[in-house]
Parts: sequence; C-alpha cells; structure tokens
Amino acid sequence: LARLHHEFGVFCGNAVKEFLSNKNYYPAFIASHGQTIFHRPDLGFTTQIGSAAAIAAITGVDTISDFRSKDVALGGSGAPLVPLVDEMLFHEYEACLNIGGFANISFRHHEQRIAFDICAANIVLNLLCHKIGLAFDQDGNIAACHSINTALLNQLNEIDFFKKEYPKSLGFEFVEQAILPILFEGKYDEQTLIATFTKHIADTVLSDLKRYNISSVLITGGGAYNSHLIRLLKQEKNIAFHLPSKDIIEFKEAICFAFLGLLRYHQLPNTLASVTGAKANSVGACIYSGL
Repeated sequence: LARLHHEFGVFCGNAVKEFLSNKNYYPAFIASHGQTIFHRPDLGFTTQIGSAAAIAAITGVDTISDFRSKDVALGGSGAPLVPLVDEMLFHEYEACLNIGGFANISFRHHEQRIAFDICAANIVLNLLCHKIGLAFDQDGNIAACHSINTALLNQLNEIDFFKKEYPKSLGFEFVEQAILPILFEGKYDEQTLIATFTKHIADTVLSDLKRYNISSVLITGGGAYNSHLIRLLKQEKNIAFHLPSKDIIEFKEAICFAFLGLLRYHQLPNTLASVTGAKANSVGACIYSGL
C-alpha cells in the first residue's frame, strides 16, 4: 500500500507536469484529492493515496492534499466536502446532486448548509457492467431494456442506512457489506441487477428530495449522462432537474476541490461541521512545498 501510494503520486505528478507544460501554465498550487482506499470515520480514520510530496517534487508546485483527515479527527464524517463550494458558487439551485460512484446532495436546511451521501451509484453499476464485458451502462440502455425485480428492489430500498438522519457518508465498505450480498445472493442475471439497481438509485434520491421538500436540483457527475436514470428522476413532476454544461457535469468536483485548496491556501475554513458532524468547522488538508 505504501508503494502504491508513492507510485500513484508519481503518476499524478508526471501527468500534471505534462498538462502544465502543454498549456504553458504555472499555477499557484495543485489541489489533489487522491484516491480513497479506506474511509472509516466511525473508527476515526480515512485514507486517500497518491503522494502529494511526489506531486510537489515532480511539478515544483505547492501541492495540497489529505482534505478529510482533520475533520475526521474532530469527530466528523470527513465527507462530503463539496457543499461549502456549492453554497458559494452554485447557490442559485435549491440543491446540488452529484451522481458519481456514490450519489450525494447538499442544500440549505434550517438556515445552514447540510449534505450527505444518499446511496451507492456508479460504483455498483460499473461493477455489474464489468461482469458482462462493458465499462458502464451507456445512456442507461441496459437498465431501460430489462425488467426490474420488485422483491430485490424492496430489499435494497430497506437498507438501514437510508433511514438514518444526516450527517452520514459512504465508502466501498458499505458496498461490500450491505449491497453486494443482497445483489448476489439471489443469482439474478446481470441485466436484471443493473435495471433494478438503477431504479434503486432513483427511488433513494427521490425519497430524500421529497423528505426535505426540495423542488430545484442541479445534477452533475457521470450519472447525469445516464439518460434512463434521469428519466426515472424526472417522473417526479414536482421537482425541476437541471443539467448544466458538459464542463460543469464532468469537472464540478475538480472545480470544487480546487476551491477548497484555495481556502486552505489562505488558511480559511474549508470544512463545514454542519455537514460532517464534526466538533467545529476546520481548515483541512496539508501543503507540500514545491520548492
């Protein structure tokens, strides 16, 4: 793991160096989220790999990383972190919904910004697609063309996590412990699993939107390209779903972490206790000098 942490950092550093060279651009800093390997705030730790020291050494640019550990040390869930940026840059929407590996949402509630992970999303759909030789379900076509299994859907929708109040966050451990056993215990074919799990994502998202009376939602992340999933969401006529430009859909998370890096660079709070459940807002992340 230590070797992978280093090698992934070297890979990222070389990729960023090449990008900057091609663009003839020298930034004030690099904000690197890294790749989450362990996320157990319930046990007091979280781990993202991709050595920022290697990135800084290779690029010669100050590199900011490890955005979650300070919040977890303060008793928070360490996630999600993007809501602070949602509040500052995307406040024209009542809520911001990101459908990536996991679906998460942020919005104002009782005059403060809150956010939480809703459910597993593409991390499961892609895993199921890999089993039939595909990288992902293009436009949700597999899900659209196959029937759901109602009993399986009900079992997924009844998982205890979905009944918990915020703050709450998810990691792959949740997928391993709560999702995969349900999906694979019934020996369903992959197409049925994909169709049913896509409906599960829509059901779970809509359930939370209705719970908090949200009527206007910005959708980003890879799930925004899942046409079938978006159609399932838009069946709820009392909620307006907004799909932004391609750049915002694909790079909103990157924009947000760059902004979180900017706040850290200026020693300003970049983590909200109202979102994570920590003891206090905090200035999270470490800076590795590029000198």
